[in-house]
Amino acid sequence: MKKQRFSTEQIVAVLKRAELGLPVADLIRQIGITEQTFYRWKRQYGGLESDQVRELKQVVEENARLKKLVAELSLDKAVLQDVLSKKFPRPALMKEVVAYVVSSHGYSERRACLVTTQHRSTQRKPSMRDPRTAVRQRMHEIVATRIRYGYRRVHVMLKREGWQIGRNVVYRLYREEGLVLRTKQPRRRKMVVHREARCKPQRPNEAWSLDFVHDQLSSGQKFRMLTVVDVFSREALAIEVGQRLRGENVAEVLNRLVRQRRAPKYLFADNGAEFTGRLVDLWAYHHGVRIDFSRPGKPTDNAYIETFNGSLRDECLNIHWFASIPEARRLIEAWRMDYNVSRPHSALGNLTPAEYLAGSSFCIDPMGSMQVGS
Repeated sequence: MKKQRFSTEQIVAVLKRAELGLPVADLIRQIGITEQTFYRWKRQYGGLESDQVRELKQVVEENARLKKLVAELSLDKAVLQDVLSKKFPRPALMKEVVAYVVSSHGYSERRACLVTTQHRSTQRKPSMRDPRTAVRQRMHEIVATRIRYGYRRVHVMLKREGWQIGRNVVYRLYREEGLVLRTKQPRRRKMVVHREARCKPQRPNEAWSLDFVHDQLSSGQKFRMLTVVDVFSREALAIEVGQRLRGENVAEVLNRLVRQRRAPKYLFADNGAEFTGRLVDLWAYHHGVRIDFSRPGKPTDNAYIETFNGSLRDECLNIHWFASIPEARRLIEAWRMDYNVSRPHSALGNLTPAEYLAGSSFCIDPMGSMQVGS
């Protein structure tokens, strides 16, 4: 469970209610935590008074303010390294630099001008330069009929028509109008399918869905969880817990699942680097599995794993305050087994995944592997 879910004042208030005689069992039931979490709160915050909590909060806020100031100074230095790597000969070009800092780094115009030493009156002064609308229109007409012409050939065509214009000006207008050609096509992964060919599984073990969940320990140390769910039966196949999980860890979990059952036909995943990397792509190519990536900004394309992650956070992560990664691994695995064996699922008609598979031609053996029944 994340430490930010309950403030320090709320934790002290809960402990005070326990000191006034409210039974611990009723108290933890009301606020939705485990008994283990309550006693860890008591060990860490027991004996604190309200004024001490306020003083502690003021110290924390002051430290946060100082950290923010240091971060802003570091960010200003990074912005300068990003945009001022070379000198700009004209103030008009500095306008583009200020606009880039505002749009890319989230700065206000005043702060962006201060960082880049651009005078605000110069930034706000409208440009008196000729927009060259006729030349831009003619360039669009040329590239519409000669699609693969670059700016050099466009310049030659303009010169033949009598336009008195330099090649550098043509290059600038060519880029501003977005007419630059893409000479290198983007590399496509072998096993990626188009959105039109999305798989609709008709039986278990045909499509798996993968995603990452983030949480942190009571000490503030962050860790990750790789969740794998069978799309058809909603069975939680694996929850891998670790401080750092990369593409090789994803391939290792998939190999373990393939040894227990068999390789699926499809994998549903988002566009994270762990799933789009070479290792997972090579694994998919070796096992004949196709990867169906979600569209950027469309988590509903992978709704099954998003629903499962919500249940994992609400029923396990939010009620525990993990002290170490081995403890988190043990409790999360126990919750996964309960999710598959005991927890009713509305999507399966209030059946568990084990009961759902037992009613079909599949069954789960005690080791967790799937076998075909008679």
